[in-house]
Amino acid sequence: MYHYFCGWYFKCQSNTQTVALIPALHKSRKQKSCSVQIITDENAWTVSFPCCEFHRSKQNFHIHVGENYFGRNGIRLKLHAADCSAEGWIRFGTFSPIRYDIMGPFCLVPFMECRHSIISMRHTVTGELLLNGKPYLFRSGTGYIEGDRGYSFPKEYAWTQCSFTDGSLMLSAADIPLASFHFTGIIAVVLWKGREYRLATYLGAKVLKIKEGELVIRQGKMILRAKLIKKCAHPLLAPVSGAMSRTIHESASCLAYYDFSINGRTLFSFTSQKASFEYEYPF
Repeated sequence: MYHYFCGWYFKCQSNTQTVALIPALHKSRKQKSCSVQIITDENAWTVSFPCCEFHRSKQNFHIHVGENYFGRNGIRLKLHAADCSAEGWIRFGTFSPIRYDIMGPFCLVPFMECRHSIISMRHTVTGELLLNGKPYLFRSGTGYIEGDRGYSFPKEYAWTQCSFTDGSLMLSAADIPLASFHFTGIIAVVLWKGREYRLATYLGAKVLKIKEGELVIRQGKMILRAKLIKKCAHPLLAPVSGAMSRTIHESASCLAYYDFSINGRTLFSFTSQKASFEYEYPF
């Protein structure tokens, strides 16, 4: 395959700090390379590597980019570039996987632009990173891991993730090209007090609103709302036909509102300063 990318999003969060790390492999007709992107509350960095420095074990979920390790056990960083120096260890606790593939039956559809995966909705993170001289300390912090693969990110999409007391959630809506038509695809998982709730296009979920930073999704008696209140966005690179030639903007930690109800009964409704948000629709 000429055009291809695969990447993983490792989010590590304490009460006061957030670091998200994205190891990725990307291939186009013109170039093959790999990279590690880092995003914090204050900034974002991209460090590129030759393609030969990327190694992955699918069986054990181990990813190596140069001397940097990402996997089930945690993260080890040893990055040194012109504008980014990062070293340290973070160890992970037990993962919280979802019951089955978030793509549902779409995991069997060939030639999809982008396929999503959720590896852990919530786990503990413990360790320390030193990033450009600034320490990031995690003492029983909270982690989240997901992945993407395909050849391009959707033209328009919104994505958010938030961990909170007794739970964690992820919601994404995107323009999906399939054969000769387009549709808005929805995937969402809410982990709440040990129970998993899933909203997805293949389960009948519908978009009620995507406008001005707000997403409202309905599936049967369930309604999930997410609204970006105050962004703190930094630029990241995203794939177009396998090449990392698109700039998107992510708030690794920002102010957002969430509400989840079933049959008119609110399970939770809160505002968080620790939400992650990408909103690539017209605002």
